[in-house]
Amino acid sequence: MTLGLVAALAGLALLDSTSIGTLFIPIWLMLTPGRLKASRFAVYLGTITVFYFVVGVLIVLGASQVVGHLDGKVVDWAQLVIGVFLFAISFRFDSKKKLDTGKWRSRTSGSTPALAGVAVLAGVVELATMLPYLGAIGMMSAADLNAGQVWLLLAGYCLVMIVPALLLLAGRLALRERIEPFLTRISTWFAEKGASATGWILGIAGFLVARDAIARLFFL
Repeated sequence: MTLGLVAALAGLALLDSTSIGTLFIPIWLMLTPGRLKASRFAVYLGTITVFYFVVGVLIVLGASQVVGHLDGKVVDWAQLVIGVFLFAISFRFDSKKKLDTGKWRSRTSGSTPALAGVAVLAGVVELATMLPYLGAIGMMSAADLNAGQVWLLLAGYCLVMIVPALLLLAGRLALRERIEPFLTRISTWFAEKGASATGWILGIAGFLVARDAIARLFFL
């Protein structure tokens, strides 16, 4: 396990922290009228964190079976192709397209068990777009890591994903109504620029994944 790998994974996790499930639904929970209930917030974030970790474990187990039968250079070239692909498709996202966030916001007002269901639903919906996470898992699978290191990195990745939401929650609890205009501006920006932001996320993720592969192919 190298410092460069850990730094790249942390960068990808921070990119993943800006998704609907890990940041914007938590923001909408903070903006719900009435007293903020930290327990509901904890249920939501805990559920989606565990969901991501379990999905990661399942993918790693499957990837390890495949990677174990392939030459290391083949794996590195495959990772490079994935990184270039992520970077390329990032340009296809329309910066003028607005996202329909109304349905998600309405679901956050349900009961606590229903909120846990929203967390799982958000994770399932994002399975098709969790490309930074898949890139991170590919980097872990290609690196010379033992099982314990992989599980530790996966857990760390999932925890880093929720750090921005936790920091905003701390600000909401400490500053109360004074931080609400800031949260509202973030929510409005996401509705208007979410598609463009997704493009940037995929582009940066593609760069990090490709750079890691290039380092192993040509410099290590």
